[in-house]
Amino acid sequence: MFNSQYLNDVMETVIRRNPSEPEFHQAVREVLESLEPVIEANPQYEKANLIERLVEPERTIIFRVPWIDDNGNVQVNRGFRVQFNSAIGPYKGGLRFHPSVNLGIIKFLGFEQIFKNSLTSLPIGGGKGGSDFDPKGKSDNEVMRFCQSFMTELAKYIGADTDVPAGDIGVGAREIGFLYGQYKRLRDEYTGVLTGKGLTYGGSLARKEATGYGLCYFTKEMLADAGKSFEGATVVISGSGNVAIYACEKATQMGARVVAMSDSNGYVYDKNGIDLAAVKQIKEVERKRIKEYVNTHPEAEYHEGCANIWTVKCDIALPCATQNEVNEESAKILVANGCYCVAEGANMPSTPEAIATFQSNGLLFGPAKAANAGGVATSALEMSQNSMRYSWTFEEVDEKLCSIMKNIYKNTSEAAAKYGKAGDFVAGANIAGFIKVAETMMAQGVV
Repeated sequence: MFNSQYLNDVMETVIRRNPSEPEFHQAVREVLESLEPVIEANPQYEKANLIERLVEPERTIIFRVPWIDDNGNVQVNRGFRVQFNSAIGPYKGGLRFHPSVNLGIIKFLGFEQIFKNSLTSLPIGGGKGGSDFDPKGKSDNEVMRFCQSFMTELAKYIGADTDVPAGDIGVGAREIGFLYGQYKRLRDEYTGVLTGKGLTYGGSLARKEATGYGLCYFTKEMLADAGKSFEGATVVISGSGNVAIYACEKATQMGARVVAMSDSNGYVYDKNGIDLAAVKQIKEVERKRIKEYVNTHPEAEYHEGCANIWTVKCDIALPCATQNEVNEESAKILVANGCYCVAEGANMPSTPEAIATFQSNGLLFGPAKAANAGGVATSALEMSQNSMRYSWTFEEVDEKLCSIMKNIYKNTSEAAAKYGKAGDFVAGANIAGFIKVAETMMAQGVV
């Protein structure tokens, strides 16, 4: 465990109070491991029991979501919103609609969001929400009825200056539209209470691209410090949602060749480089599975089993699918195949054992809370535009995003070096994100 008895006690309390929530335990443990030298250097944090407050959500909301399917049957799902920390701004974090969603998943995501949002340097706190509803295979009317029921309850707890949700897995433009419409109907106000909105009703240009683009901007900085670049590199990207698609687009623009992408069923390998237009047609327009790619690209290969995508030889790996998708075995295969850089586009996609494997073998490793912060950063930029009743051009938003990601890398790298962990960007991201929140919490007293 930890050298610090204080942190050991905190971790034991987290496990005792939150049983059967392994993802939350994993997220807390990773952060606390990074913070040991910070706590040692700042005894005032222990004296104020600041870490105990940090690991406990300010508010946890769980609610029933009844809705009627197209056959007239009543279905019931469970909804969540965890408002974790509002020290530096209103709660900000996505909504995830997926069968795997439970309280522990939402708490892990909300806890991570505190530090990610802090790293952006924008005034946004940490939160997360969602439901175990699965939008796959549902009609538009079923998704609408679910979203309206979900928002009927959630609307009581959110607002433009309180809590501003966004999208996540299973929550795209369609779902955000239905959610926003119901919020407006209930509250009779037109505010920026959701981000990821359509461009006709307050959305921001470049928001859809932001997480994937931001991932590449961060990775570019990390590579440059090591004397490398995307130019001529072979890249493997897991997933085929927004993050993966636009990471593929930006990596390709930067001179890389992306050879593999996946979904939850399997992956495609195209030695000539992924045809991104075909992937966009399959996933964004037709809403079909990635295996359809080989119907129009017979030279490509489709393989069942998404986890095996990491057996494809590459220079740079960008996991952009879901949590804990890269385990120790996959990490060892990547190392053996000559991969020299891994940057996370999804939230916590690498297990602790995988991260240890990457770091012990000298790979460049960009952790999610730093590398994929571009999405929430651009959501905050959308909030700013909504407040001003104004919109920036795509180029203006993209320029701000690029600048934010460069600063995140700089602050992460400098924080790691300051506390004796040079090159450890996991520790650097946790430390840099924590210090801003900690100083603010200390200033605001016991709340």
